[in-house]
Amino acid sequence: MVLPTDLIERSTDSVKVGVIGLGNMGKHHVRVLSEMPHAHLAAVCDPSELAIEDILRARNVKGYLSIEEMFEKEKLDAVTIAVPTSFHEEVSMAAIAAGVHFLVEKPIAATVEAARRVTEAANASGLVATVGHIERYNPAVVALKRGLKAGELGQVFQLRAIRTGPLPGRIQDTGVVVDLATHDLDVIRYLVGEPVERVFAETARRMHSAHEDLSTALMRFADGTISLLDVNWLTPVKIRELTVVGDGGMYRLDYITQNLSFYENSHIGYWSDIGGRQGVSEGNMVRYRIERQEPLRVELETFVDTIRGKEAIPLVPLSDGIAAVALAEALKRSASTHRAVTNGDLSMELGVPLYG
Repeated sequence: MVLPTDLIERSTDSVKVGVIGLGNMGKHHVRVLSEMPHAHLAAVCDPSELAIEDILRARNVKGYLSIEEMFEKEKLDAVTIAVPTSFHEEVSMAAIAAGVHFLVEKPIAATVEAARRVTEAANASGLVATVGHIERYNPAVVALKRGLKAGELGQVFQLRAIRTGPLPGRIQDTGVVVDLATHDLDVIRYLVGEPVERVFAETARRMHSAHEDLSTALMRFADGTISLLDVNWLTPVKIRELTVVGDGGMYRLDYITQNLSFYENSHIGYWSDIGGRQGVSEGNMVRYRIERQEPLRVELETFVDTIRGKEAIPLVPLSDGIAAVALAEALKRSASTHRAVTNGDLSMELGVPLYG
């Protein structure tokens, strides 16, 4: 049972937080922060009076149309930024100028250049700053990363991600690569942990008025791992899945249900024994016992605990946000030029590698 926010006992060292942007994601930030005992949601900000009034009817917070006025009057410790992507840089810079810790929703910014400016300013400020690559906090991803580090899969051969669903009416300023694919670009990089050597992608615009709404991409990593990524806003059902194949078998992950299964390759040595070859045989399937958690809640609790100086799992660094945007730009460039884009191509042109 969720207690009404006025009945939640706040800690004496709670962090005073504001939420900037009251669209779909911003409303979730408001909900979660209102329920956290170590966070005091003090203010919200949005250019829409209707959006603010909607929050004020349900929450005991202050509402502002201007971020400058909110920073001046509220003396906040931190903000979460859930504005459209095209405003991420501007609002992040305002938080830095105000000396306020911040979490900016992914992608960190609309371009690599903007992402670098935000990162450099945040690093110089000494503030706690992170980008909201929320799937890092999905308990199924946490369990998968743990299994890969333990060597349960052996050598990793291939990752395949699919992230599809209907066209969201809220998205007007960017396409499916920057808005949707950056989830998986970040997770895939995080799991493989190797530099990306090259990418190739195809994109198309079928229903969106201005931006691509379909993309299929291939990536090759320095260790030979290959990944395939399918994203679109054209599918009438939401799908969020990832498979990881290696010589020990295959992981299958569902982001929505938070299910993680392992399909064993039971006869790794069998084929070599009888014919000097390696092969794959169907083995046991194990479903991991995972305690389901809301990734956004874990992410925001981690952000607040880090500000409080408490032990917390690592936040996603802004440099990883740059890398995700760099990969997204590489995919779009590959699609527009009909050729592969290499790490060297992007490093020379943008001054940032495809990995980190």
